[in-house]
Amino acid sequence: MRHLFPLFIVLSCLLTFLPGCEPKEDLVQTSGRLEFAADSVLFDTVFTTIQTVTKRLWVYNRNSGAVKTDVGLAGTAGTTYSLVINGDAGPAASGVTIRGKDSLLVLVRAVLGDNGQATTAKKFIVDDELRFRTNGNDQSVKLVAYGQNAYFHRGDRISANTTWRTDKPHVIFNTPTVRAGGTINVGVYVLPGITLAIPKGARVYSHAGAILLIDGTLRVNDDFVPGTAPTDTVKASNTNIVRFQGDRLEPGYADIPGQWGGIFFTGSSRNNSIRYTEIKNATFGALLFNPDATTPRPSLALTNTVVRNISGANISFANASASNGGGVISYSGDVTATNCLFTNCGEYAMIGIGGNYILNFCTIANYTPAFRRETSSLTFTNVDDAKPTIKLPTSVSIRNSIVWGSFEDELFVKNFADYTPAINNSLLRTKEYATNVGVIGSTGVNLLNIDPLFKRTSLVSSKPDYSLQNGSPATTPRRALFGIFDIVLQRDLLNLPRPSAGNAQPSLGAYEHK
Repeated sequence: MRHLFPLFIVLSCLLTFLPGCEPKEDLVQTSGRLEFAADSVLFDTVFTTIQTVTKRLWVYNRNSGAVKTDVGLAGTAGTTYSLVINGDAGPAASGVTIRGKDSLLVLVRAVLGDNGQATTAKKFIVDDELRFRTNGNDQSVKLVAYGQNAYFHRGDRISANTTWRTDKPHVIFNTPTVRAGGTINVGVYVLPGITLAIPKGARVYSHAGAILLIDGTLRVNDDFVPGTAPTDTVKASNTNIVRFQGDRLEPGYADIPGQWGGIFFTGSSRNNSIRYTEIKNATFGALLFNPDATTPRPSLALTNTVVRNISGANISFANASASNGGGVISYSGDVTATNCLFTNCGEYAMIGIGGNYILNFCTIANYTPAFRRETSSLTFTNVDDAKPTIKLPTSVSIRNSIVWGSFEDELFVKNFADYTPAINNSLLRTKEYATNVGVIGSTGVNLLNIDPLFKRTSLVSSKPDYSLQNGSPATTPRRALFGIFDIVLQRDLLNLPRPSAGNAQPSLGAYEHK
């Protein structure tokens, strides 16, 4: 053993003169190319002046050894596209090392300038290239953004009767603006006594948390007059429909609730009308706020309107402080809904705390597949929890409607004995009131706890259809009609004619079955 130790010392000294050994994947090679996860980075429908979401581009080195590459934009730096390369922001990076069998992440964002185009039909393209030079090899990935000019509203104060133009969409941001009593954050503020008219075909996109605050009057789609022939339908894709939604137009945001605030009517607001409209992806569709129960109450008529994907809980990025949402939330307001669809409303399709509520030929199909809901879609009460000793004047009328969803009690009427709701000729999902004639009337007045057989619900399809199947109990046998059969009720949500001659017995809900 005493001879081995001197040998070990000699070998250690020799090893200090030998060259170091690097792992093969760290050795930079002088040949080889890169591969890319995609040949282009696409931004589809980007509003000018608004920064896009961040897109990821993965760059792969399939070689066994490392390569060095120079990365940069082909166009003028800072004009449209911005990059984060290997964690560092900048328009270019030189000598970036990608180890063998490893990858590089490039983050891309864009801000498009206004190109002067006006019409909503015309989008414009802003493109560039992300170039890579590796071992003398030039490679590139296309950067493409489809731009859209718009009218931008940042805390607008509307102090004179105004009609919005429809040649470009409208984009709303919450910004401080002056209102009686102080400064508030709103996107658009309509002063008392003033009317904002939004004509047919308008597109209104709201940024995270943005609201329309109405002290005056909002009139939406008053100018649209559909045809009267049997085939003059107004399908969901009709260009005359006014649409309110969030300003993120990427496919991943298409059905996400809570992306913007909603439409807020104060106690001074009067004679509001929303017709042939879609309101989606908000915290609330419409909020009538009259907590002091002053009269006359704020009023809203919803006609041939779809309210979908609404929630104030589990919000992805907007209105994070909100705890409740609803298609319609009303504190001592007057709401009339005719030929309307409410669906995928996370807390309530409609909640009324005092006030008057009339629903006729409406479909509440409130499935919430993304989360569990334990609140009734239609909820009414004459007591505000903040003032529990005060009974508020309340009335509820539901006719010819379908109230259904994923919760076993889709109707809740608190203190109903104080105001005796009038619910007639409707199909209801209710466990609590199944035998309570004080709410649902005498036997045979309504259909209870029988599946309405919608064609497709959101539980089974990403493209639900809440019209009725053949054999739906809402169509066979045809139900007797209750109420005045005026001209608005003679056609359904899609403008299809309902039978109206003699002892007409149309289908229940917003869709007439053909």
